Amino acid sequence: MSMLVRSLCLGSLLCLALPVWAAEEVRVGAYHFPPYMVKPESAEPKGLVPDLLAALNQLQTAYRFVLVATSTMRRYRDLGSGRFDLILFESPQWGWQNTSHAALNLHIEDAEVYVARARPGRDQSYFDELKGKRLALYNGYHYGFADFNSDQQFLTEHFDARLTYSHDSNLVMLMRDRADIAVITHSYLRLYQDRHPELRATFLVSQRVDQFYRHQALFRPQAPVTPERFAELLQALNSDGRLDRLLRRYHLQNPSGSLRD
Repeated sequence: MSMLVRSLCLGSLLCLALPVWAAEEVRVGAYHFPPYMVKPESAEPKGLVPDLLAALNQLQTAYRFVLVATSTMRRYRDLGSGRFDLILFESPQWGWQNTSHAALNLHIEDAEVYVARARPGRDQSYFDELKGKRLALYNGYHYGFADFNSDQQFLTEHFDARLTYSHDSNLVMLMRDRADIAVITHSYLRLYQDRHPELRATFLVSQRVDQFYRHQALFRPQAPVTPERFAELLQALNSDGRLDRLLRRYHLQNPSGSLRD
């Protein structure tokens, strides 16, 4: 056997003997919540969450963040059972306090606003009273005017609610006079107006806010990444402006510039 062949064989054996350090997988729960998450079960999910996870995976090699599809109704149950390790963009009013978790304040804010069809003589006073108006709502969402009770029967019985699974459908209901007021995530409404500038004058948007989102990330107790380590990763993304650029793409911002409590 030649010296070259011997060297190649020895090199191959040494490579086989070396440990292979694979990135630790971190499963991130995601449900349809535009613009944060659009169709997580699809082959090509869209939205802020998959874009953020892609940026985190490009940033480092210690962790590999992967999406796990869940739903509005079962997401906290799935977190508690360990089906995934963390979930992003959850607001404190949404009822997860009884689920075992550690939380990280993301200091990323958003809101829900009321939207009606613009008509002559209609002004901001139209939003003062919701009773007696047909409400187009997103099924499974928690609303401030309903004390964050997301039960479908409660909403239909007490607020004449029309429940759908699409903000676009709710806005179309306004245009077709099938509803009087829709409650829309502000960041999503801005993106909708970007896509349909010709419809801006069609809608009257409330100055009144139904609720403010004060987003947090929730981690199961045994998650492979801690809130502190995740905050460091986000801060690294923020250090060169990548996080700010990503948030601006979705009409969001990190007002404090901080990712720590």
